[in-house]
Amino acid sequence: MTTKTTRECGTDEEETVMALDTEKLLEQASQAVREAGELFARRDMAGHIRQKGATDFVTQVDLEVQSMLQKRLAEIAPEVQFMGEEQDNSQVDLSGAVWVLDPVDGTTNLIHGYCHSAVSLALAEGGEVTMALIYDPYAGELFTARKGHGAFCNGVPIQVSGAQHLSNSLVDVGTNPGERHLADRTFAWMRAIYDASHDVRRIGAASICLCYVAAGRIDGYVEGGLKPWDFGAGMLLVQEAGGMVTTAEGAPLTLNGPSSVMAANGHIGPELLALINQ
Repeated sequence: MTTKTTRECGTDEEETVMALDTEKLLEQASQAVREAGELFARRDMAGHIRQKGATDFVTQVDLEVQSMLQKRLAEIAPEVQFMGEEQDNSQVDLSGAVWVLDPVDGTTNLIHGYCHSAVSLALAEGGEVTMALIYDPYAGELFTARKGHGAFCNGVPIQVSGAQHLSNSLVDVGTNPGERHLADRTFAWMRAIYDASHDVRRIGAASICLCYVAAGRIDGYVEGGLKPWDFGAGMLLVQEAGGMVTTAEGAPLTLNGPSSVMAANGHIGPELLALINQ
């Protein structure tokens, strides 16, 4: 961490501005999320399931990963607040520095042994994501980004695809089973995108979808009703890989609450937005 002190002319008042050392934090947090990801292999804990809603689940893995990372992050940067999926976040002040964690993105996948789940961790400062880590323990892939420094997978730079048109693109359409009132719109999107593209996919973990857009493995991704911990880290990854991320309506994406998400490379993004809003 670095400290910058300024003095207002003609007064004795001082303002101290704290800047987090994201390079050092990334190194420390990377080790922590890799260790947390080892818990995904615990099928006994994955079988301890509690329902938060009809299709919204939490397992012992979710709880253990969040508890472990909350403690580790408090040791790494005790001055940074913590927002996690499995807790009450009403007291979190997004105007300050905040860790934003989804301990298991893709819990339903984890329960079924469908190996597409990830730890998703973002660092936000003043409401803006400045650092991102998404770890897929099944693939052994750690996706990372720092604002202004590019996006990486296991330390190797990544970038979005070069697809020029939706007609030669592969797009993931998330169905968000916890928000079934959005189903008619979601499946209308899916049919329209299916008709206009090479094909559609459904991975079932927003963070991994966003990583795949950033890495050029898919060309676009849309889903409704996501939470900040679902998209916070992935949003920065896509942006740092040269892509665009907005709401499904084309508005700026923020951490202030639930939102739809559209992510794509810069070529097909406008076309994809126009299609789902026609």
